[in-house]
Amino acid sequence: MKIQQFLRGKAFPLQLVLVVPFVLQIFTAVGLVGYLSFKNGQSAVNDLAEQLMARTSDVVDEHLKSYLAIPHALNQINADAIRRGILKVGDRETVGKYLWDQVQAYDVTYIGIGLPTGGGIAAASYDGKTTTIDDWTTEPSKTNTNYATDTQGNRTQVNATWDWDNLTEPWYTEPVAAGKPIWAKVTTSNLPTGPYIAASASRPIYDSQNRLLGMIAVDIHLLKLSDFLRDLNISQFGQVFIMERDGTLIANSGTDKPFTIIDKKIQRLRAIDSSDPIVYTIAKHLQMSDGPKFIAQNQDFQLDVQGKRNFIHVVPWRDDYGLDWLVVTSVPENTFMAQINANTRTTIALCFGALVVATGLGLFTSRWLVHPILRLNQASEAMASGNLNQVVAASNIQELNTLSHSFNHMAGRLRELFTALEHGKEELENRVEERTAELKHALAELKRTQAQVVQGEKMSSLGQLVAGVAHEINNPVNFIHGNLTHVQEYTEDLLEFVQLYQQHEPNPAPEIQSVAEDIDLEFLQADLPKMLASMRLGTDRIRQIVLSLRNFSRMDEAEFKAVDIHEGIDSTLMILQHRLKATSERPEIELVKDYAELPLVKCYAGQLNQVFMNILVNAIDAIEENNAKRTYQELKDHPSRITIRTSMADAASIEVAIVDNGVGMAQAVQKRIFDPFFTTKALGKGTGMGMSISYQIITEKHMGRLECISTPGRGTEFVIRMPLRQAGQQAT
Repeated sequence: MKIQQFLRGKAFPLQLVLVVPFVLQIFTAVGLVGYLSFKNGQSAVNDLAEQLMARTSDVVDEHLKSYLAIPHALNQINADAIRRGILKVGDRETVGKYLWDQVQAYDVTYIGIGLPTGGGIAAASYDGKTTTIDDWTTEPSKTNTNYATDTQGNRTQVNATWDWDNLTEPWYTEPVAAGKPIWAKVTTSNLPTGPYIAASASRPIYDSQNRLLGMIAVDIHLLKLSDFLRDLNISQFGQVFIMERDGTLIANSGTDKPFTIIDKKIQRLRAIDSSDPIVYTIAKHLQMSDGPKFIAQNQDFQLDVQGKRNFIHVVPWRDDYGLDWLVVTSVPENTFMAQINANTRTTIALCFGALVVATGLGLFTSRWLVHPILRLNQASEAMASGNLNQVVAASNIQELNTLSHSFNHMAGRLRELFTALEHGKEELENRVEERTAELKHALAELKRTQAQVVQGEKMSSLGQLVAGVAHEINNPVNFIHGNLTHVQEYTEDLLEFVQLYQQHEPNPAPEIQSVAEDIDLEFLQADLPKMLASMRLGTDRIRQIVLSLRNFSRMDEAEFKAVDIHEGIDSTLMILQHRLKATSERPEIELVKDYAELPLVKCYAGQLNQVFMNILVNAIDAIEENNAKRTYQELKDHPSRITIRTSMADAASIEVAIVDNGVGMAQAVQKRIFDPFFTTKALGKGTGMGMSISYQIITEKHMGRLECISTPGRGTEFVIRMPLRQAGQQAT
C-alpha cells in the first residue's frame, strides 16, 4: 500500500522506465545462460572424462590380453611338441636353436626349459637386440654357461658362467606345486643390459606317457608395459599405472620408474611409496578405503592432487593363469575446464558490456533492436535443432545488418562443413572397413601358414619314420623270404629220403622206432610242409605291407614325379586296413574299387597320399559315427561301404571320387568344410586343418579342384579333379 502511494507521487523518466527493465532482462537472461552453460559444461566434462578413461582402460586391457597371451601360447606349442616327441629335451643343441628361433620371432625376453635333474637350456634377449643361449648342467656346481650366437642360432663363444639351480627358482617350483600353467612370482635382476623385471609364464611338460619331464617358462619384460603406457597420450597431464593387489607397481606412464636400485639390486616400489604425487595420492586413497585387495569391480571417483581436481577410474584386470592387477587411469579436471573457464570469463565481460550499451542506448535503440534480435534468435534456435537452412533478412541498423550477413555467412559455412564432415565420415568408415578386412585376411593367412608349417613338420617326421621302419623291416624279411625257398627244398629232400628209407627198411631198429614215436614222425612229415607254406605266406604279407609303407611315405619324391594313382590309394588302404576289418561291434566295412585305366600322373606323390589319407579317415569316422546309432543286425542288413572310383575327366585330367554311406553333413557344415581350424569332431579328436590342407594341396600345389557333396543321413562324396601334368611341363 505504501509502495503504491509512493509510486503515485513520483514521475519517472520514460527512458529510465524503458532502459531499467530492458537492462534487468538482459542481465538476468545472460546470467542464466552463463550459469546453465557452465553447469552443462561441467556435466559434459564429467561425461568426456569418463569416456576418455574408459577408452584408455579398454586400450590397456586389449594390449595386456594380447601381450600376456603370447607366453602361454608359446608354452602350449612347445609342451605339445615335447609330448609328441617332435622336440627332444635331451637334445640340448637342437632345443637351444629351437628356443632361439622363437625368441627371434616373438616379443619375449626369455624361454627356458628346466629338468628335474637340475639341468636345462634357454634362449634370451634381454636388450631386445642380441639373443644368447644359456646351457646349465646337472653337476653339483650347477654351472650355467651363456653363449653368444650368430645369425643362425649357432653358439660362437662363451660370454659368462655362473652358478644356477633352476630347482629353487619360482618359475620352476611354483608350477610344480600348482600342477598346472600359471604365472610365477615376478622376479628382478640388475643385468649389464639394464634393469630387468620379468613375469614368467610357466607350465609342467610331460612325455607321451604323461610322465613329468620338467618345466618350461617364458619371460616378458614388464618395463615394456611402461613404454606402452607412455605412448597412450591420454592428455597433457593424464596418467595410467598398473599395480598388483598388494600395492606393488607393475608399470607407470609417468617419468618415475616403478622400481629403485639399492646396493646395485633392483627393488620394486609400492604405489604408496612412489614419488609421483598422483600415484601416491590414489594409492593412499585406495588403502584408506577398502584396500586394493578388495576391489571387485570398476570404481570411479574424484581426488584433489596438489590442489587440482582429478578424475580417477580403477579397473580390476585378471587372466586365467593367476594374474590379478588393477589398472588405474587419472585425468585432471583442468584438461577440460580451461576453455570452459575462459568462455565463462568472456561471457561475464560481454554481460557488462551489454549492460553499458543497453543503458546508453535506452529507448532509442530498444525498438530497432528487438525485431532483428528476435529474428536472429529464431534462426539460431532452428539451427540448434538441426535445421541449417536459415537466412536472416537485412536490418536498417548497420551493425545488426552486418551481424545478419555474418550469421548468414556462418550458416552457409556450417552447411558446407557439415556436408564435408558427413562425406569425411563415410570415407573414414570405408577406409576402416577396408583396413579391418585386410587385417582379418592377414590374420587368417598367418594362422593357416602356422598350422601348415606344424602339419608339414608332422607329416615329414611321420614319412621319415615310416620310410625308416619299412627299410629296416625289408632287409630281414627279404632274407627270411629268400631262404624259405631253400629251406622248403631241403625239407622236401629230407622227407623223401626218410620215406625211401622207410620203404627199404620197414622194420628199423628198436631204438630208431622209439625215437620216431617220440617225435611223432608221421605227423611231422605231414605238418612240416604246411608250416613252411604258412611261413612263406606270412613273409609275402609282410613284404606287401612294407611295400605299401614305402609307397605311402615316398620320401624320395619331393619333386613332381609320374606315379600310379591307384598304387597310392592302395597303399593308403593297406595302412588303414585295421580300421576297415570287422570287430566285435560291427561287420567289416565294405570296400568297392571302381578303377579305370589311367596313365601316370605327375604330382607330389607324398602330399597326394596325405589327401587320400585325410579323406578316407574322415569317411571311416563318418561311418563309425553313423554305426553308433544302429544295431549289429541293421549293420549286416545295410552294410557300411566306401566306394573309390577313378576315371578320365577329359583328355588332360583325371577324377577320383571317394564315397561313403556315413552320417553325412548339413549344408552349413559343407560350406565351411575347407575352412582352416573348422571341425565338427569332439575336442582333442581333430585340429580342423586336415581338409583345409588337403584343399590347398589339390588347388594350389596341383592346380586341381576338390569338391564335397553330402546329404545328411545318406553319406558324403569327395571329388578330386586334377591335370595329368602341370602347366609348363613337357609331356614325357
